[in-house]
Amino acid sequence: MGQGVVIEKDNANGSNVIVNKNPATDEVISKVPCSSTAELDALLETAQTAQPAWALLDVAKRIQLLKDGMAELAKLHKEELPPLMTREMGKPLSEAQEEVDEALEKDEFLQLLQDSLQPKQHNSCLVVRQAVGVVVVLSPWNFPVDEILYLLLPALGSGNTAIVKPSEVTPETGAKVVSALASVLPPGVVQLAQGDGAVGAYLVSHPTVDMVCMTGSSATGKNILGSAAPSMKRFVLELGGKDPMVVLEDADLNKAAKDAATYSLSNTGQVCCSVERIYVAQSVYDPFCDLVTKYTRDNFKVGNGMDEGVNVGPLVSTMQRDIVAKQVDDAVQKGAKVLYKSPIPEEKPGSFYPVTVVADITKGMDIYTQETFGPVVALMPFDGTETEAIRLANDTEYGLSGAVYSQDVPKAQRIAAQIQAGQVGINCYALECMDVACPWVGFKSSGYNYHSGVEGFHNFSLPKSLVFVPPPEEED
Repeated sequence: MGQGVVIEKDNANGSNVIVNKNPATDEVISKVPCSSTAELDALLETAQTAQPAWALLDVAKRIQLLKDGMAELAKLHKEELPPLMTREMGKPLSEAQEEVDEALEKDEFLQLLQDSLQPKQHNSCLVVRQAVGVVVVLSPWNFPVDEILYLLLPALGSGNTAIVKPSEVTPETGAKVVSALASVLPPGVVQLAQGDGAVGAYLVSHPTVDMVCMTGSSATGKNILGSAAPSMKRFVLELGGKDPMVVLEDADLNKAAKDAATYSLSNTGQVCCSVERIYVAQSVYDPFCDLVTKYTRDNFKVGNGMDEGVNVGPLVSTMQRDIVAKQVDDAVQKGAKVLYKSPIPEEKPGSFYPVTVVADITKGMDIYTQETFGPVVALMPFDGTETEAIRLANDTEYGLSGAVYSQDVPKAQRIAAQIQAGQVGINCYALECMDVACPWVGFKSSGYNYHSGVEGFHNFSLPKSLVFVPPPEEED
C-alpha cells in the first residue's frame, strides 16, 4: 500500500532505476537498476535449467544447504541489515534489529519443513512430494527480511528454484538476503530481480513461471490471480487485513489496553495483521479509552527510526501518510473523537504522522472498512454480547487475524472459533504468540492458500501417489 516509489530513466543507458529514498529524511540512498525483460528472460531460463538437478537432491541435503545459506546471511549481513532496513523503509532500529534476529532463527522452521517432505506410506501406496518448478517470490517492504524467508525457504526446500523480486521500497535489503543464500546454493537455484510492479507483472504472467508467492495488498493479489489464471499457475498469497480486537466486560483491561496500543502501532501500524478495529464492551468503554490513551501518550515517540528512544518511525511514503490522514479526517468529520495526537518531528521533509487515538468509530467512516496501515488506534463501543462480538468482528471483507480478551477463556474461545480469520489470539496477539508449527492463513480477501507450518509447507509442492501391486492375501 502507498509505496510512492520513484522510477526514473538512467541517462547513461536509458534503463529504469529505482530511486531508493529514506522516508525520514528524503535522502537518496541509492539508485538501483531495474531488471530488463531480456534480463528477466535469462533469469527464468537459468532457473528452469537448474530446477531438475536441485529437485533430485535428497531433501536432507537441500535443507542443510539452506541452513548453510542462513549461516552465511548471519555472517555477512547481521550487523548491516537493521540500519539499512531503517534507512530504506523507516522502521525504528530496535524493531529492525528484532526482525533480523528472529529471521535468522530458522533451524526449527527448516527441520519442520524437512519432516513435512518425507514420503507417507498407505498400505501398498507411497505418497511423495514433487516440486512445482520455477517459483517467483514477490516480497513486501514492511518486513523485508523475514517475509522473503517465509516464502523462499519452503519453496527452495521443496525442490523448486526461485526468483525473488524484493519490494522496490527495500531493494538493497532484499538483495543482501538473496545474495547470501545464492552464494551457498548451486548456480541458478535462487536469483534476484529488481524493479517495480511492471517487473513483477512480467514475471507473474511469464509462461516459464509455475508458481507465484506474494505478500502484499489484497488489490495486488487479485490482480495477480487475474493475470496468471490463464496459465493455471499455483499461488501462495498473503494479503491485507482489517483485524478486529474484541474486549469483553470481564477482560483484564490493563493488559488489553496495552496490547491494543502496542499492536495498532507496531511498525508504525504498517503490518497486515495490525489491530485496526477495537470493539469494547459499552460498560467498560470509557475507562478502556482512558487506559489506551494514557498508555499511548506515555510509551510511543514518533521520529527518525535511527534516533534513540523513537519507537514509531515515518510512514513508508508521503502517499501513505496522506492516506492515513484522509481516513482520520473523514472519521472526525463524521463524529469520531480524537483522544490523543502525539507530537511529530518539526523538521521537514519526512513522511511522519502523529500517533493517534480515535474513539467512537462507526461503520459509515472510511477508517472502519479500509485498511489504514498507519499509527492509529481505532476504538468503538458495542453491547458486549457474544453474538454481537462475532458479528462485528466478521463485518469486513478481510480475515487475516483477530483477538478476543476475556478472563472467561471458554467464552473467548467460543467467539474466537467463529471469527472468520486464519489466526485469533485469546488474551494475546496471535502473531507474537504463535508456535512455529502453525500455518499463517488469510480468509476471504486476506489470502489465497497459505504458508508456514506443515499445512503451509505443503502448498510449495504437489503430492504424488506411487501405487504398487498389493501383496497377495495369505490363505488360511
